[in-house]
Amino acid sequence: MHDAVMLSRSAVTPPSHVRQVAVWLFVCCALLFAMIVLGGVTRLTHSGLSITEWQPIVGTLPPLDEAQWQEALSKYQRTPEYDQVTKGMSLEEFKGIFWWEYFHRLLGRVIGIVFLLPLLWFVLRGRIPPGYPARLAPIFVLGGLQGAMGWYMVKSGLVDDPRVSQFRLTAHLGLALIIFAATMWVGLSLWFGERTVRNVPPSVRRWALGIAGLVFVMALTGGFVAGIRAGFAYNTFPLMNGYLVPPEILMLEPWWKNPFWNMATVQFDHRLLAWALALLTPVLWWKLSGTLGLPRRARLGGHALLFMLAVQIALGISTLVNGVPLHLAAAHQAGAVLLFAAALNVAHAVR
Repeated sequence: MHDAVMLSRSAVTPPSHVRQVAVWLFVCCALLFAMIVLGGVTRLTHSGLSITEWQPIVGTLPPLDEAQWQEALSKYQRTPEYDQVTKGMSLEEFKGIFWWEYFHRLLGRVIGIVFLLPLLWFVLRGRIPPGYPARLAPIFVLGGLQGAMGWYMVKSGLVDDPRVSQFRLTAHLGLALIIFAATMWVGLSLWFGERTVRNVPPSVRRWALGIAGLVFVMALTGGFVAGIRAGFAYNTFPLMNGYLVPPEILMLEPWWKNPFWNMATVQFDHRLLAWALALLTPVLWWKLSGTLGLPRRARLGGHALLFMLAVQIALGISTLVNGVPLHLAAAHQAGAVLLFAAALNVAHAVR
């Protein structure tokens, strides 16, 4: 048994009522996944600025008659996006972008209800193990902050520039991924039980956490790519218009502006992190395969992580070289969340 990995507690399956709580959290994760993907589609269809007000309660209802639709269109016509980009848009065309943003906001409200009401019911019935309500309450608070962050992002595109701030867009995406990670982590802990895998080489834990962190950072750089539309430039791979490192990568002054405003630099950084993951993730997979006594879940998780990384890189390349079509770009954003989930699962399995 000296080669086996021991657990700090017996590997007893958690009670069924505890697993019910975990299933609820996994449902919330699925809704969060849909929310992030829908947010990407909303951005790609230039729908995010179609609703010019933030009304958490009243805004639940869409326009119900012709007069209300004309009022919504009139408000949109006073935005810089209409003045500079979509001038002359018909009411029917406006409805096309309005519904994307509306369903994005509606899904956010649904997630809040699906999270809060079962949480209160589970707490009142005593079905959540001690210590877990204190972990779940901050997730709900972060969800509320995410709604405010979304409106803060939209406001940046309603002033002069008909584009939202890439900083606010990336913060909105980052907070969504943090909420997703926290929900998934607590769900996994409830499903598999509070057990710490002992005798795992420290390097395996560090690599697992490091890969998860690197995926998160790469997703953030994807937010900057989306924010300044850097994906529409340098649509070649593996070189960037014939260069490994494009010469204009440091063209902005002062130099520190380049990672945030320079299309060449922003896309280069995103590619660089993808290359880093392509090189480092197989190392983690090899470590998982070579460590005796690891839970089967960790090994299978390593296979899933490596597979998902290959899929995500393929989606990224396809999206880029085809000029960012909607279906591929949405799939690429979905792949980012699934890759992050796969990395979190491995990190949790060897905790």
